[in-house]
This record gives sequence, C-alpha cells and structure tokens, in this order.
Amino acid sequence: MAAEFIRLYEENPDPKRIRHIAELLRDGAVVIYPTDTVYGIGCDITNQRAVERIAKIKGINPKKHNFSFICADLSDIAQYTRVIGKPVFKMMKKAFPGPFTFILEASSQVPKIMQINKKTVGIRVPDHNVPRMLVKELGQPILTTSIHDEDEVIEYSTDPELIFEKYQNLVDVVIDGGYGQNVGSTILDCTGEEVEVVREGLGQLEDII
Repeated sequence: MAAEFIRLYEENPDPKRIRHIAELLRDGAVVIYPTDTVYGIGCDITNQRAVERIAKIKGINPKKHNFSFICADLSDIAQYTRVIGKPVFKMMKKAFPGPFTFILEASSQVPKIMQINKKTVGIRVPDHNVPRMLVKELGQPILTTSIHDEDEVIEYSTDPELIFEKYQNLVDVVIDGGYGQNVGSTILDCTGEEVEVVREGLGQLEDII
C-alpha cells in the first residue's frame, strides 16, 4: 500500500494532521519528514519493528548504526543521557533548537527502549515546527536518520515529491514540507574530554561556544 503524502508547512502545521501522524507513529509507522536541515526518516523510539524497518530500508545494521533522537526541547533529554557537564549543557542551550546533533553518553534507558546495547545517543532539537510538534503529540522522541540520495553530486534528497516517488512503497507517510536543505546538521561528539566536531554541517560551532 502506498504511503500517505501529507502537506505540512513549518509556519503553521495543521494540528489535526499532526495528531493523525502521531497516532500512526504510535502504531509503528515509518515516516519521512522535513527538518531544519535535510529530510529525515524516523519512527517511535520504542517500536522495535519500526526501527528494524528503517534499518532495512537504509541497508544498515541497527546495532552498529548511530541513530539520533529528535526531542521537542531540552526537558526531554535527561531520560536518555547520562549527566551532562555544565559547558556542554550551555552549548546545547545555545544550539537548540537548531541544526546540531550532540552525541552524548546514553542513559541505561536507551538500551532498554531500543533493545540495542548503545553506549551513546545523538540528540537533535530541530528548528522546525513539524518534527517538534510530532514529538510533543507522540509524547516521546522520534528515532531519526537522514535520507540520502543516490546521486553522486547531491548527497541528500531535497524534493518531497521525488522522495515520495522513491519511498512510497517502503514507508507509511511522507510529509511534504517544501524543499529541504542539502546540508546535514553539525555533529558534535561530547563524550570525551574535549568536544569533537564529527561532521561540519549547517550549524556554526562559533555561534554556540
């Protein structure tokens, strides 16, 4: 069955549509959605079958792949991470919502939730109403990973209609939020003594130091 193609724009997402998609996520749906960077593919973090579906779609091993969690704001993250030092927390307060992913030490909850022995977790609070409203409505984070393009030149798929064409028989919902960016989030590894830039993306490190 083909996926639903639902238009939801950042300025004023329709709450009824948000509720509908959150219900589908609760039932194990896999959803493609816009963020402040590239389009993401994700599901409810507690739905193991949905996590495995995403891993299969992307051809990755869920035990080895570093998924991130999209949170609505910083109040959610204490459940999923170990104690965050003051300097890192200050950076996160400046960075979120925004185009950053912080890799942090995972709390004991993460392996229990995902049934995968994970020592770290990526945390994202995108500056985009659609994923944040979905997380709020769902009541817990969404597991997320980027949609890559097969094109050698373009790393990420940016056109929601083309994304729908490609994924309509693999996922349950594709949200059309207009054209996406072609640059991912800036990934910061905060698990060591020093904060390490794993990938330079849309977020500017000097803005949050």
